[in-house]
Amino acid sequence: MGQGYVERAYQARCLDISVDRPFEEFRRQYEQAVPPYDAEAFNALVARDAPWDDVLALMRERAPHDFLIYYSSGDLHPMMTLAGDPWHCVEYLMGNHTTAERMFRHDPAVMLYAPLRTVICEGPHGGARFVIEQPSRPFGSFGVDAIHEVGRDLDREVAALLAHLQVPVPAGLS
Repeated sequence: MGQGYVERAYQARCLDISVDRPFEEFRRQYEQAVPPYDAEAFNALVARDAPWDDVLALMRERAPHDFLIYYSSGDLHPMMTLAGDPWHCVEYLMGNHTTAERMFRHDPAVMLYAPLRTVICEGPHGGARFVIEQPSRPFGSFGVDAIHEVGRDLDREVAALLAHLQVPVPAGLS
């Protein structure tokens, strides 16, 4: 087995969506729709060597809108105000490991882009902004149809989440 590397290029599509609600209100709504990952519950499945169907069932139960929050930075405002920056901003890693598995089976390197990075921040005119990179773009760069199809499924799931949150759904997501 020789050494080498593969270079994958893709054109990112950053979706920066203005929300007609204050930052804190939209943040609460998002965190209600996308609950935190419960490591204890999922680790219990690993501990008992549960069948994958149990993992799928737990994910359906815990992620009503197909996503969980695996990480949140918390509001960056206190730190950034030390530099004089006035904005509230929270970054998240949002995903679904049962969806990720559908790509992982073809190439574990997809985990570079899973979970999805999202940001909720203040907009310049007082409302919130929701920012995410369109999922199908990086996953499509792997050149594997099955991975790209899951990326397109993620586009649709993000669109459904945005519709649930009553924010504009960018063209090309659904």
